[in-house]
Amino acid sequence: MDVYDSICELSVTSFMLFIAEQSSVTSPQLRLARFQFDFYSRSLLIINFSTMLKGVKHVLLVLSGKGGVGKSTVSTQLALALKESGFRVGILDVDLCGPSVPYLLNLEKEDVHQSSEGWIPVFADPEQKLSVMSIGFLLKSQNDSVVWRGPKKNSMIKQFLTDVIWRDIDYLIIDTPPGTSDEHITVMENLRDVKCDGAIVVTTPQAVAVDDVLREVTFCRKTGIHIIGIIENMSGFVCPSCTECTNIFSSGGGIALSEMVKVPFLAKIPIDPQVGKLADKGQSVLVTLPDSQVAQVFKKDPLQNR
Repeated sequence: MDVYDSICELSVTSFMLFIAEQSSVTSPQLRLARFQFDFYSRSLLIINFSTMLKGVKHVLLVLSGKGGVGKSTVSTQLALALKESGFRVGILDVDLCGPSVPYLLNLEKEDVHQSSEGWIPVFADPEQKLSVMSIGFLLKSQNDSVVWRGPKKNSMIKQFLTDVIWRDIDYLIIDTPPGTSDEHITVMENLRDVKCDGAIVVTTPQAVAVDDVLREVTFCRKTGIHIIGIIENMSGFVCPSCTECTNIFSSGGGIALSEMVKVPFLAKIPIDPQVGKLADKGQSVLVTLPDSQVAQVFKKDPLQNR
């Protein structure tokens, strides 16, 4: 975006902010307008995109070419597991049209705040070892839709990466939307000056999911993203009575994909009704269900196959 385009965006956004402040707009909408205004005003300056990420030791992307495979569940449980292991963790939810991380961590009623240094993420625990940023915190309710074109999405993602204070954290996990579109490209463009450890690619066993996820692998290779490995989610169903795992879908799609593209296969994660009950509670399977098959997966170091 050149200076002329930046000024045009700033004019539109500042006008929206003025209208919002002069009318009876609800506070979440006003916060969103201020959030955008703050970014566009800063975008007229030369920004070092890596400034706010200097204190981040590891950056992990969670990707998939297919929607509904459980990326956000994998992202949140991975973050909670790392926190339980003593690390300081951040989650950046860049799924702007379907932000589910606040729901999964039971943070839907929380707000982001601004300081002189930038935007302060929401903390999921009193010790402030797990910090979260999502557009879900800026919406009036979880039912509100974000109807934005690509440039506006890109600007918001840039702000998440440049204006949020990700300070002194061991892992930043970036939960992405499905596909290989604007959001993914924007994330990678703004991580050029930051060491990204790579991507965890999530699929389900079915052939139709594997086919879409194969395109995501191709995207990673074209854009130079290192693939840490592939996770096969919803791989079987764990009976709540006898704990036997049954393949209700096809089996082995993730393993077959990893062999095809020659990247490590990380784990199979079954459907477990007990884990499903944790969906909106923000609890780690390592604490609540330490002996479950799912917990065994998240006990592993995500970078051991790097």
